[in-house]
Amino acid sequence: MSRILITTDYLKPGDSVDQLLREHGHEPVYAPFRGQRQEGEIQQLLSGVSAAILASEPVTAKNLEGAEELKVIARSGVGYDTIDLAAARDKGIRVCYAPGTNHHSVAELALGMIIASARNLVSVHNSVKEGNWPRQAGHELRGSTLGIIGFGPSGRALAHLGLALGMNVLVHTSHPNDDISGVEFVELESLLNRSDYVSLHTRANPQSPELIGAHSFRSMKPTAVLINTARGSLVDEDALVDALEAGTIAAAALDVFDSEPLPVDSKLRNFDNVIVTSHLGGQTAEARERAGLAAAQEVIDVLQGKEPSHPVDF
Repeated sequence: MSRILITTDYLKPGDSVDQLLREHGHEPVYAPFRGQRQEGEIQQLLSGVSAAILASEPVTAKNLEGAEELKVIARSGVGYDTIDLAAARDKGIRVCYAPGTNHHSVAELALGMIIASARNLVSVHNSVKEGNWPRQAGHELRGSTLGIIGFGPSGRALAHLGLALGMNVLVHTSHPNDDISGVEFVELESLLNRSDYVSLHTRANPQSPELIGAHSFRSMKPTAVLINTARGSLVDEDALVDALEAGTIAAAALDVFDSEPLPVDSKLRNFDNVIVTSHLGGQTAEARERAGLAAAQEVIDVLQGKEPSHPVDF
């Protein structure tokens, strides 16, 4: 019986993931990650297990030093930038992930943020709760322009939603695919210049600087809204604060941050025109189960000597 470490905080004993692993003769071991651990704790947890199922918990070379039995790390999600892939490769540890499991959830949150920004829902809600009755006008989405950076599953799902609402949809991607009628593929600068809403749906690149920085904000409309449900490292947060303070852009809606949880002293907490959520893009009951089961199947396959369906190519 192989021991499987599970640190994804929403996976629990007795759930469908637990049952699947036990049906294949494995013993799940639970140590939920909720943002912080004691020094050396994850290193100790990885020692003596054959596999690990993680959400966004970082795994460094130091964490892997004592993991002599570890054969596979499976991410119960679509990103893997928090894992030191080179260190895993050097120790012969397979790294897998679960693409295509949460893109509808992410796209729906992005759309919700767009609607909330267009109609000032958060500030209006807070004002009504305080006893006021605000009547300021918002904006319709129909006829506005949605710019999507990245055209993977969540970007494509958002494009469908935007088109259904009558929005003009621009896409910047290194892999254009014209199978969605009504989408216009453009260069990044054109997208920034023309979009009323700029939504990020691309992967982070640890070797390159932020995708959206001071120059990007200067290229955007002063009425534009930035939406980020992808990765916090894609945005220069200091430049974003400057742009918001100067009125270079109108608003932002952020589900991800460079440092998570968002620091208590972050200036992004202080803006009435900034919506902040706690990395909830993929956090629906349906997406969680899909991602957890997909990660568990990757673990099962690797431990059976099979090639996993979604290995990370490093």
